[in-house]
Amino acid sequence: MIIRKMNKHEEPPMDLLLLADPSRKIVEEYVQRGECFVAENEDRIIGVYVLLPTRPETVELVNIAVIETEHGKGIGKQLIMNAIEIAKSKGYKTIEVGTGNSSIGQLALYQKCGFRITSIDIDFFIRHYPEEIFENGIQCRDMIRLSQDL
Repeated sequence: MIIRKMNKHEEPPMDLLLLADPSRKIVEEYVQRGECFVAENEDRIIGVYVLLPTRPETVELVNIAVIETEHGKGIGKQLIMNAIEIAKSKGYKTIEVGTGNSSIGQLALYQKCGFRITSIDIDFFIRHYPEEIFENGIQCRDMIRLSQDL
């Protein structure tokens, strides 16, 4: 598997990006403002993430997704660790990530990769998404914000 930055002429893997965020409008904005990276195995895209500059010396890791057939193989962790290394190499001092309160697996994974919970944006998903989102039998209401010093 290789992880590489997408070329400007490539179409982003929207099917994968929309697994991480159901809003096409928000995903398109992230891709336009950030840098998109893909994981490839045998010329097939199996994972994706976007690094989005947010403030001076701070970057946000958004839209991390792995195709379902590759879940449980450590690819998500490799994507996160790659994003951390890329952010460091670009001189960022802090990397942030946000996920829903119902994203239990993602919350565990981010913490295993060195992120710490810094805040909770109450009712974020209620305010920004017209449809209710359920995951793990829990309504996704709040954005859990995590960060890591680089």
